[in-house]
Amino acid sequence: MPPRTRQAERRPARPVTITAVVDPVAALASENLDDNLYLYDTNRGAGSTGFGTPELRSRVRKGDTLLWNVLPLECETYVALADIEIDPRIAEPTRKVYPGTDIVFWTAEVKQDLTEPVPYRLSFLLGTVSTPFSPTARPVLAGPADEGKEGR
Repeated sequence: MPPRTRQAERRPARPVTITAVVDPVAALASENLDDNLYLYDTNRGAGSTGFGTPELRSRVRKGDTLLWNVLPLECETYVALADIEIDPRIAEPTRKVYPGTDIVFWTAEVKQDLTEPVPYRLSFLLGTVSTPFSPTARPVLAGPADEGKEGR
């Protein structure tokens, strides 16, 4: 049997879900979202860090699909992701609704590989307050971890 020629390994794009867990009662009482926002993503294996903080650092690469959603700690208090501000050269988030529901999520595709971290801003609507809340701390999208540092 002739030897197989090895093709360059092209990993498929992957979805990366970023979940914002919000304590709306505490955020409304304190008028502070920074201490009441906990961000997580599904990309820990690729090197994402900052889990459970508003400064989540999500590792992504060109072609990855990002999906942002929200979970309130208090299910009887309204929470919605109102806006995502990010450099449009990197991603253009679009607001969507799951069919047959009023559940909102946002999605975007990463347009290019990142050489520097790209911060972005999340804004939330809480309770009956019409002015969006935004944390001071910023999550970031970051490129692949340094090759020599992976596995440490």
